[in-house]
Order: sequence, then structure tokens, then C-alpha cells
Amino acid sequence: MRVLITGIDGFVAPFLARIEKDTNNVYGTYLKEPISEKGINYLSMDILDEKSVDKVIANVKPDVIYHLAGFSSVADSWKTPEMAMKINAGGTYNLLNAVKKAGIKPKIVAVSSADVYGNPVHLPISESHLLNPQSPYGESRIEQEKLIAGFKELDVVVSRSFSHTGPGQSTKFVCSDFAYKVAMIEKGIANNVLMHGNLEIKRDFSDVRDIVKAYALLAKKGKPHQAYNVCSGKAYSIGQILDILIGMSKSKIIKKFDSSKTRKADIPVMQGDNSKLVNDTGWKPEIEFEQTLKDILEYWRTNIPVN
Repeated sequence: MRVLITGIDGFVAPFLARIEKDTNNVYGTYLKEPISEKGINYLSMDILDEKSVDKVIANVKPDVIYHLAGFSSVADSWKTPEMAMKINAGGTYNLLNAVKKAGIKPKIVAVSSADVYGNPVHLPISESHLLNPQSPYGESRIEQEKLIAGFKELDVVVSRSFSHTGPGQSTKFVCSDFAYKVAMIEKGIANNVLMHGNLEIKRDFSDVRDIVKAYALLAKKGKPHQAYNVCSGKAYSIGQILDILIGMSKSKIIKKFDSSKTRKADIPVMQGDNSKLVNDTGWKPEIEFEQTLKDILEYWRTNIPVN
């Protein structure tokens, strides 16, 4: 099969490519320069450039498309809300329209976000929960889903992905940020005061290596025009995450609150119900969260140079 993954230069897509390339011909689109890896056909594509998207779809004629290219930062969406909307909604429209024009019928897994739910009125959050986003990012994902619904003739499955993390993630995201800071303190590059924001909020975290297995199963077994929560079903406080990482270090680390690290409209708790995904695909998370955090910390211990 010919598998196309958009956003191969992002955090999640390379993990997905590694499990797909053993049995399929994998094509990955990038905007900037990706890390080159054997077994992947790299293609330059700007999701906002209609002609660029049309060309890739017409040339590859994929059997499966994983649409991961997107604007992924909630915090940055407050700074550039128009760009979040343009990339997540407009980019998805360009991709689906290109598929329609090419006259092909691939299975498409489009990655949306749990941020479409906003502040939950009940926990855990099921797919039938009210959609009430609290950020421009969440609004862009709702608009993306509305556009997908308009392409009724295409076989599209929507993943409402909750928080996920793993080795190699940007320090814009909390688990990687904390692990990076712990590793910096251990190497004597940073002082032993670790600044943090609100430690009380809770998020449903999964390991990226489990997440991509869910995407692969959705491509095989997901029902057309259905949304699926992709999540662990367990919520961890940011304070728990920080304490686990500090507990993995022999260095003396002091925690200190920094109000500048708090976000607008922070939702107190996000915890998902993954029963629909489990029932329809047989997926289940395999990697314990403490192991995920250990792997992230080891990644930064290895990738931060010693003075």
C-alpha cells in the first residue's frame, strides 16, 4: 500500500512512519527540512498551497493518508489565531479537495484535538460531549471537523487526540520542558531552581508510541466520519509529572512558581473516555506513563552537550 503522512517534519509523524514503513511504501510531506530516515520517500509540500497539495496527491495516489500537518500549540494560537485557523482548517480543506479532484478513495485519518471540548461538564469526556473550545486552537480544530463533515463522499476518520508526549518532543510542551530542565541542572548548565506554572491542572497523557498505533488501527478499523478520542483515560497533574521527573534525578532541585508560565483559560482537568476507540479497534495503551517520562529524561540527558 501507498501511505502518505503529512507533516513528517513534526514530532508525531516520524514515529508513525517507522511502524508503517515495514509493510508499506511510505511518503512523508514536509514544509521545512525533515530528518532523513531510510525507507521514507520525502516530499516538499505546503499545506496552504493548493497547487502544491494537488501535485503531491495526484503523483502519490495514496491508499491511506494520515493528516498530521497542523498548527499544534495552544499557547501560540493566542498570538496568531488567524494562522492556527488557516493551517488547521484551510490546510485540511486543501488536502481533502485534492483527494476529491484526483478521483481516488483513500482511507484518511485526520488528527484533531481534545481541545474541541473546552471546559468539561462531565468526566471522563466522551465523543458526545458538548463542543465548547476555550482557545483559538480549539476553534480551529472545530472548523477543521466541520470541513471534514462536508466531504461526505470521502472515507475520513477523525482522531480527537488528547495530550501525548515522548522522547524528542519540543520543549514548548510541559513534559519535555521539565525533563530538559532537569537534565540541564544535572549537567550544571542551569542553576537548581526549576521555574514552573500552575501545577494543579490535570491532563490525560499518552505515550506518542501508543498514539501512533491508535492512528494505524483507526486507518484499518475506524468508521467513516466518526470521531474517536485517542487517550489513556488517566489524568495526571502537572505537579505529579514534575515530582516524578525530579524523583528520577540525584540532583537537588528547587521548584519555584513563575506566573508568566500560566496560560489564558487553562482548563482544570482533561480526562478522556477511550471506550469507543477500544471497542472499535481493539487498541489499548501499552507504555506506562512513568516509563514515558523516563525515556524523555534519558533523551535530554543524551542530547544536551556537556560544558
